[in-house]
Amino acid sequence: MIVSKQNAEHYKWGEDCDGWHLLKEQALSIIHERMPGGKMERRHYHCVAQQFFFVLSGELTMELEGERYLVCAGEGISIPPQTKHQARNDSLNETEFLVISEPTTRGDRVNLEE
Repeated sequence: MIVSKQNAEHYKWGEDCDGWHLLKEQALSIIHERMPGGKMERRHYHCVAQQFFFVLSGELTMELEGERYLVCAGEGISIPPQTKHQARNDSLNETEFLVISEPTTRGDRVNLEE
């Protein structure tokens, strides 16, 4: 079956952000996310899951263990398990990106104090 934002399961998260489950399996999760300018997710880590963020449009600032990386359209960044991280959109424009997690992050997220 062909999957896209138009037919994928949609959810809202954070402050006015969107996600679409392109693949929602225990072994592998692929989510298309949209984050408006100036928004961010809560800093956290995953005990078991590794993740790969790939920017489709705009830019994403990824904070890993206190160091910030600017990830532009057409670029990606790998997040190893147990790495404290936070995705942020420090620009004024929205960004869209893929979050690929292996295995799924459901039940594997530990939020950190802000």
